[in-house]
Amino acid sequence: MDYGKAGNPKSAKDRHAVPDQPRKGAPPTDETAAQKKAALLARMKAAAEARTKT
Repeated sequence: MDYGKAGNPKSAKDRHAVPDQPRKGAPPTDETAAQKKAALLARMKAAAEARTKT
């Protein structure tokens, strides 16, 4: 019996890439994900500051 051929095939494994890194083969972008993340954090901090002042 060929035990390697028995059972279900193994599924593909995802590498769980971080959003700051572009995918392999992706076209280059003008604004990186790190810059977008920094802008988002700045907006969130400003909103939290505005909430605490009122």
